[in-house]
Formats: sequence, structure tokens, C-alpha cells
Amino acid sequence: MAARDMAARYNRADFRAWARRAHSTGGCAQPVHLRGRVTHLDPQTAEILRHYSTAQEPGGTLRVACKTRRASRCPACAETYRADTYQLVRAGLVGGKGVPDTVSTHPAAFVTLTAPSFGPVHSRRTGKAGGVVACRPRRDGGTCPHGRPVSCTIRHGDDDPRLGQPICPDCFDYAGAVLWNAHAPELWRRFALAFRRYVARSAGLRVSDLRDVLTVSFAKVAEYQRRGLVHFHAVIRLDGPGGPDAQPPAWATLDLLKAAVDHSVGAVTVSSPAAGDVPALTHAWGSQVDVRPITTTGELTDTAVAGYIAKYATKAAECVGTLDRRIRPTDELTDLPVSGHARRLIAECLRLGALEEFAGLRLAEWAHMLGFRGHFSTKSRRYSTTLGALRQARIQHNQHQHDEPTTGRIPFDDDQVLVVAHWRYLGQGMTPGEALLTAALTGKPMPALTTDERSFACPSSC
Repeated sequence: MAARDMAARYNRADFRAWARRAHSTGGCAQPVHLRGRVTHLDPQTAEILRHYSTAQEPGGTLRVACKTRRASRCPACAETYRADTYQLVRAGLVGGKGVPDTVSTHPAAFVTLTAPSFGPVHSRRTGKAGGVVACRPRRDGGTCPHGRPVSCTIRHGDDDPRLGQPICPDCFDYAGAVLWNAHAPELWRRFALAFRRYVARSAGLRVSDLRDVLTVSFAKVAEYQRRGLVHFHAVIRLDGPGGPDAQPPAWATLDLLKAAVDHSVGAVTVSSPAAGDVPALTHAWGSQVDVRPITTTGELTDTAVAGYIAKYATKAAECVGTLDRRIRPTDELTDLPVSGHARRLIAECLRLGALEEFAGLRLAEWAHMLGFRGHFSTKSRRYSTTLGALRQARIQHNQHQHDEPTTGRIPFDDDQVLVVAHWRYLGQGMTPGEALLTAALTGKPMPALTTDERSFACPSSC
């Protein structure tokens, strides 16, 4: 069927125009379909300076890139987001994009904060020699209270579907895991506050006076572990009072940065109330904390850190085996194409989300994200440039690369023109045949179009 659809699109008279539009969207896999018009008028004479209508487009619709960050939804747009995030993070380490190159002399570290354990899971472990060792060997063997073995002597491969799955699902604390994900953003906020308090106290200052001599800048990303828990990777940098433009005081060292992280991890907690059969819980960071200095040479360079953070900025919870869309009221949980572990996490989100005590956490709305509702990529105001600035620079660059007839630009300032526009949203996506043609034309990979995803695709009549 996809081949027939592809042939039908290829043989249409407007194929060349359609192909040009596919290139202009960068090979977007989920383009947004719009119908409408834009008219530019001279405000003094009401003369029509330029008029555009989607009636001249293939199918009478304009396709624009979806601009999603998720690689599972649109690899092409996610690659643009990844590249922008890479430039943003790297600029905060070595300069560029409006950041002075002297920032590379400021103390900076790559910090990883993890979740605690909610039950043993299958994992791929390596020994001192670098070889893969048994997952969870137990000399005495034995079984858990539910009659399942507590030992696993398998040497798991990288693609083993059992990785991240509980040794015993009935022993795993699903309520605790879901609530920890939900409180992780607040836990990070309190960590950042405790970090600044520790630095201020170490310098003999009040927290309110710290900003006069030092600025704490950061860029972080959230990553899902296969067990379904989020953890954070962050670049933390110490600047002077003016941000990256000013040198930090001499006492602001890497040792102080590491000590502040170690103190803050153990100093902050978040509580959740008792509800139903769930007791009151205190949520804290896990014991695995990693703080490594970032250098221009060596194992952990600015390039490696920026690439690592940018990679995870385009991912969600797909490694856990869950969905990359919201759970609908009409969805049957048993029919969802998810792993057994993800299914139980989703079910726990839906169950706890129905309790009044957890209404503010919006667990049912974020069940597909296993309770986590925070932003995947965030930064402090003075860390470096912004994604918006990078996008605007790219737009201006593209405009200068093309002449006026190609882009439809008008030869005068926008504030001297009256713009009258009307747009209507028609749908999003493309047919299987269009997806194959777009991949062939642009060389961009396309996500697998499952039966579940086809329901979101814009009909061919769009």
C-alpha cells in the first residue's frame, strides 16, 4: 500500500513543487498542514504590496516543520534541536555565540544526580578488567517473598530487553518510583538553592549578598534510566557577578564546587503525603553522585559534554518501553504496545492520579512520562545564549542565502507594512508513501509508522 501511495504522489503534476516543500521543511516527518493567506498592504495608500495564498501550494496547503525535540517523532526536527542544544552548551564552556572565550577558565564540572533504588533490576555490569559479569549473583540463592529467585547469573547484552526490568515486579516499589519522578523537578530546585547557600556560607557571605561577587550558572538535561527513573546531567559553572563576562573570585574553585554538590545532594528532600494505601514518603537523591571537572583536553572535554547533553535533550522515556504520546481515556492499558514494567508504572500513575492528595502532580496526564512532568533541557539565565536566539540567527541566515523571489520577502521594514493574515490548522503528518518519498529526497531517517501513529497522520486529502 505504501508503494502504491508513493507512486501516486510521484506521478502527480505538482510533484516537483511538493518535493521543494519537503526540502524546505528539512525532511520533517510530522509536518503541520496549514491553509490560509497573507497580504502585505501599504498603510498609507492601502496598496497591495504582496499577497500569498496556500492555494498555490500542492494540495492547497502549506506544510511547515513540526519543530519537535523528540527523535522518536521526527528525527529531522530533533536533529536541529540537538544541534542547537549542543551549540548552547558548548558556548557556555569555551565561548562563542555572544559568550567570551575567557569562560573556559571558569571552574566547571559535569554533575550527575541519580534516583534511589526502588527494587533490584536487571543490569549490565562490567568487572575490573572491563568484561561483562553476572547481573546479580547471590551465593546463597534464595527467593523473594513472592517466590521468585533473587539471583540472576546472566551476562546481559546491550540490547537485552530484560535490562531495567525488576528482578521481581511485585517487590518493586512502583508507587515510590512514580512519586519520585513527579517530585524530581522540585528536588532539583531545592538542590540548586542548597548549592548557593553552601557556597555563600563557605565564603562567609549571606545568600542575598552572593550575587554581588559570584554567579552560579548551569545547563542540565533529564535522562531516563531503563528502570523508568529520571536522573539529571548538569554542567555547573562558577562565574563572576556579571556572569560569563566576569572572572569568579579566587576562592571559587573546583574543590568548592564539588563540596557544594556533595553537601547539597544529602541536604535536600521533598515529602509527599499519605494517600490510600501509600504511606507518607520522603524523596531524596540516590547515593550515586558523580562530579567530574570539564577540561579542554583529556577524557571529559567540552565537546564530549555538550554532545552528551544534546543527545539526551532529544530523547524521552522510550528506552523504558513506554509511549511517546499521552494516554487517552479510550486507551485500554492491556492493549498498549509497552513493556510490562512500563505498563505497571503507567497503571500506578493512573491509580495515584485519581487520589485527591496527588491531584497537583497531574500523574494521569503525565502517565506516558511515568510521572515526570519537568522540562528535559533547562539552563540558568546567564549560562550562555538561548535557543530562541539560535533559531532567529538561523532564520536570518537562510533569508540572506536566498533571493527575494524564492523567499517571498519584501524590500522594506516590517514596521512600515500592514500585514493581514488568516490561517487555519488542518492536521499533521503524512501518508506512508509521502514518508518514503521524503526520506529518499532529503536523506533524513523517518520514524517507524505504527498502527497507533497512523491515527495522527493527516489524511491525504489535506
